[in-house]
Amino acid sequence: MINKDEFFREVTIRICSSLEITTALGSAFDYLREIIPLDTINLSIRDETVPAIRILARIGEEDGNYPDNVIPVSQEFWKQMLSWRPVPSVMGAEEDEHFRLMAPFVDMRGNSKIFLPLRIDGRSLGALILCACGEGRYTPAHVDLLATVAVPFAIAMANALSFETLTKCRDRLLDDNLFLNRELVARAGDEIVGSEVGLRHVMEMVRQVAPLNNTVLLLGETGTGKEMVANAIHAASPRKDGPFIKVNCGAIPESLVDSELFGHEKGAYTGAVGEVRGRFERADGGTIFLDEVGELPLPAQVRLLRVLQNREIERVGGTRPIPVDLRVIAATHRNLEGMIAENRFREDLWFRLNVFPIVLPPLRQRVEDIPALTRYFISKKSLELGLPAIPDIVPGAVDRLLHYGWPGNVRELENLVERELILRQGGRLRFDGLPRSPEREERPASGKGGAPLTLEEAMAVHLGNVLEMAGGKIYGPGGAAELLGVKASTLRWRLDKLGIKYRRGERMA
Repeated sequence: MINKDEFFREVTIRICSSLEITTALGSAFDYLREIIPLDTINLSIRDETVPAIRILARIGEEDGNYPDNVIPVSQEFWKQMLSWRPVPSVMGAEEDEHFRLMAPFVDMRGNSKIFLPLRIDGRSLGALILCACGEGRYTPAHVDLLATVAVPFAIAMANALSFETLTKCRDRLLDDNLFLNRELVARAGDEIVGSEVGLRHVMEMVRQVAPLNNTVLLLGETGTGKEMVANAIHAASPRKDGPFIKVNCGAIPESLVDSELFGHEKGAYTGAVGEVRGRFERADGGTIFLDEVGELPLPAQVRLLRVLQNREIERVGGTRPIPVDLRVIAATHRNLEGMIAENRFREDLWFRLNVFPIVLPPLRQRVEDIPALTRYFISKKSLELGLPAIPDIVPGAVDRLLHYGWPGNVRELENLVERELILRQGGRLRFDGLPRSPEREERPASGKGGAPLTLEEAMAVHLGNVLEMAGGKIYGPGGAAELLGVKASTLRWRLDKLGIKYRRGERMA
């Protein structure tokens, strides 16, 4: 005669001995097989994501071959299972409800099985299924005995599921940290120089849009600082504590774009040995910055459109949509409208992206920022290069920078400063190796006799550039007054004062 109290104690000690459920189940299996007939034991749960039964742990001889320990079931079976309220019982008789439900998916013949449902707080967790070879091996007495340990098995299963969830979260965080560390660019001390001068209008638009959640499109030549502006939008937004994921769309091979952006499932293609989250999933709760979005191939543009419309993605090889909560900031130096005319960019995607466009002016149109930018890069690069002191600039060197055209914009200025620091090795910076700049030669770079431009001459050059950028338009959206952040009447007064003529959207020198 088995002592039920001792049986309960011994089984409880073993099934709660480890958070690794397979280890704990193995310990319980070794004890149970000394008490009752037993060849195989498994803990199974309902997989809520797909109609299937997942074997959480199994000990003993193979009881069917199920890839990844998943038993797929039909939709009809799933509906019956959700409304099923099983009780501990011996499975075997064809008229038995358990037998009829499980027979299509589990080999029921030639074996004896006990089905023990596991619940906590009235909630069904899964089941403990015991199997012994041969028919008629189990009796109702075996069922009654095992029913006394249903709660310890249920607690062990709940703990194992919680431990599994925590382990996945830990692995996900480790994966995120590794990814973000690789993506991280040293931004300590970085600031947007010119935010109160040449970029005043841009930063005003940043302040307007940052608190919202709409898509932003940054337009401007290469090297104008689009990533810095994107980062500023993220940092000033309610998502600032979430991830900021940058994607250089032009740097991803076309064959890998979908996998890189949207992730892939295990077995999606040769070499896909595991589940991988894409950039959009990694940006969940934060911001994704799609730099050079015009470089995306058309199939990827379709997927991006779906993200913008439905806020969900689907991994390569996946069958279910995954919701994502993120903000999209896109950037390009290309003429997307021209690409639409050439059928290289989707018009519907353009409409989705162009909700709030921000145009970043090239450096040649914000020459007033060049002195401050130069000082900033000298300090920054001196620290990066480990120079003992920050060098001075020889008189007249800044004038040379002001008269250059900067086809590479701010990035070119940064590289030029770094090169000059290396060449001078702590000496005073001269900047006398600038290449010829056709862009600036079209405008006077100096006054009469090669003397530096006066303040009014420099202002006239700048206002002329802004007028050209605005297509000669002064008033209204995209007009020169808006770009400069001044009233149209003020701008007209300044143009008249400097002798710059304008008419019907055209400027005449």
